[in-house]
Amino acid sequence: MKTQYDLSQLNWRLTGWTPYIWRLTQTMEIGETPSSEVLAVPAKVPGSVQEALRTAGVIADWNVESNWLGCEWVENRDWIYEAVLPKEWFESGKTYRLNCLGLDYKGSIVLNGKIIEKFCGSYTPYTFDLTPHLAEETNVLQIIFENSPRWLGQAGFTSQIVEWKPRFYYTWDWCIRLMQIGIWDAIYIEATDKQEIADFQCVTGAVSSASTGSLRLQGRALASDGANVTITLAKDGKVIKEETLSASQFTSVGVAWNGIPIELWQPNMFGEQPLYDVSCVMTGADGRAIDCIRRRVGFKELTWMQNEDAPEGADPWICVVNGKPIFLQGVNWVPILPNFAEVTEADYRKRISLYKELGLNIFRVWGGAVLEKEIFYNLCDEAGIMVWQEFPLSSSGIDNYPPTDLKAIDEMAAIAKTYIDRRQHHVSLAAWCGGNELINADWTPVDDTHPMLAKLKTVVEANDPTRRFLPTSPSGPSFGADPAHYGEGRHWDVHGPWKPTGDMSSWIKEWEGDDSLFRSETGCPGTSSVEIIKKRAGHLNPLPVSMENPLWRLPTAWWIEGDKFEADMGYQPSTIDEYVEWSQKRQAESLSIAVKGCKDRFPKCGGVIIWMGHDCYPCLANTSIVDVNGDPKPAALVLAKIFREWK
Repeated sequence: MKTQYDLSQLNWRLTGWTPYIWRLTQTMEIGETPSSEVLAVPAKVPGSVQEALRTAGVIADWNVESNWLGCEWVENRDWIYEAVLPKEWFESGKTYRLNCLGLDYKGSIVLNGKIIEKFCGSYTPYTFDLTPHLAEETNVLQIIFENSPRWLGQAGFTSQIVEWKPRFYYTWDWCIRLMQIGIWDAIYIEATDKQEIADFQCVTGAVSSASTGSLRLQGRALASDGANVTITLAKDGKVIKEETLSASQFTSVGVAWNGIPIELWQPNMFGEQPLYDVSCVMTGADGRAIDCIRRRVGFKELTWMQNEDAPEGADPWICVVNGKPIFLQGVNWVPILPNFAEVTEADYRKRISLYKELGLNIFRVWGGAVLEKEIFYNLCDEAGIMVWQEFPLSSSGIDNYPPTDLKAIDEMAAIAKTYIDRRQHHVSLAAWCGGNELINADWTPVDDTHPMLAKLKTVVEANDPTRRFLPTSPSGPSFGADPAHYGEGRHWDVHGPWKPTGDMSSWIKEWEGDDSLFRSETGCPGTSSVEIIKKRAGHLNPLPVSMENPLWRLPTAWWIEGDKFEADMGYQPSTIDEYVEWSQKRQAESLSIAVKGCKDRFPKCGGVIIWMGHDCYPCLANTSIVDVNGDPKPAALVLAKIFREWK
């Protein structure tokens, strides 16, 4: 039977090095090497270098004042994680693989002082064979992280970005520069005798009119003669269907079950979210279990249809779930922390539970970040919140055109394949998207004739053909909706606006005339609470609300509205409390007008997704409706009344 050993339970230590110096030492073991610039500190795994250093007091808390500026030196060092592997884990005759689900970003795997393999890229999982390098007694594992790309931030040239590390923490308008380094997801050693199930795929579907489901399973059963594979579908411990195949049949044909009597999975507020357990157990000729893979699945039927009065040739933007057209209402999801290695199940659960309570039914997982951890998708399955998952490409402002060189395209296609392999069994998954705001020079969205997007489309069609592929968000003839062109059929899926440019009456008029088929980004800024602002300010004064105040300059420069306060009120705020009250009220009013305007037009408008859901940094002001602590701003509570009303 395959055995897994969780490396998060080990005592890890971390050292920091002037780049390349560690290569000159006689031994790289932390306990015997005095040459490191930062002496050994304890480190949690999964975890980031930055969090380990903050906990040890080496760097200050980047969430206070402008301390984040004093943390940037961290990204200019090499970092070594080290742990001793327990002797009792190993025995002769077995193969031992190191599985790393998330390494950020580039470096080497070292065992007993010898580099055994290199890695590069934050988005893909890695598997390394330790077997030939294991010693009989003590085995010391090191994971070395070397210098990361210097700049992948919000401003730049998308066509030149071909290094696959998350971009948002290189600074965005809602995040400081805290460029994570470290082990960001699960890490474990797998012991096997080379008999196992590999390349496993699990896909479900449904015929809603008959309340029946379908299940497709396939993989490679690597086993000796006489091995079998037993597939079981169960709910609450009760077996619904079961079948046993020979290992060779499973590999060549797999399982295709249709007409399974099931309960349909429904979006939030439209019913329950029943989930089922799939197990795939391989046994040897003696009946002994060799390997087992489990998945939790649900059954839904999802199609897309044309909006009412849509222009000829327009993409369909009405989502139909189990035969019922659904108005999609949600938020754009960004990581909970810039150092997302530290995000816990409790962090995910708090936010997703809140969004469910608010009445949301979709998250757009934004392309400037990362594939979220498995627990995120599990919780979306439970909550009835569908997922629009983007591949990791994003705009850059100066140039928003995706790379066209073949190497970058092939690398992104490989990343996309791993995204699908890891997440396609989730019933909450609704669509794949090429990335965020991928735009031509004339500011029209790219389509799937672009070589990068054409390749991604073929990857989705080959590996997850039942789900929709969107080239980018926004998509169609126009980036945004221009009131000057309302009624001309130009506005399909659009982005913006992100705040009223005039008074509230002009904002109301803009939304009353809206003809967009879908809005996958729109918003309005509002401050965090007074408590969060004062904690972030530390000894600094949060007034005045202006670019002259360094607290407001970054990362919220776009959302400073001190001049708007003065125009409305006739004076500058005398206290931060006064400004917060005005800002939060303005955000709530603006967003309620926008969301109600979209929802009242359904089915002419298929949905609205707010930019953005939650803060990942204690921004003084941002377009988020949930603060950095996972608590709702007043706008979220006002929107809940609209979200929870249905025709």
